[in-house]
Amino acid sequence: MSKTMLYYTPPTEEQFKELKEKAIGIWNTYDNECGYVDEKVGRIKDIKNINDNFMYMVAMFDIDNQKLLSSVISEDTRLSVRERMIDGGQPEFLIVF
Repeated sequence: MSKTMLYYTPPTEEQFKELKEKAIGIWNTYDNECGYVDEKVGRIKDIKNINDNFMYMVAMFDIDNQKLLSSVISEDTRLSVRERMIDGGQPEFLIVF
């Protein structure tokens, strides 16, 4: 697979569902007073496992929440995120997965 193609390649359905579930779980820990949580969850709850939607969910988080997300997903899913971040050009020292 050529460079940057992996970033846009969907992971397994199992990995996608796991990441989606955990991402929604993290968003739901925040105060929704201004509708921020509803907005974020609304963006990902119905997305499909196509193109770069897997990485879209990761990119919604700041580095601290990416660390949290990394800590609650399986090793296989974490590796899938990491490989795609590297493929997308993220410097490895900034990758928390």
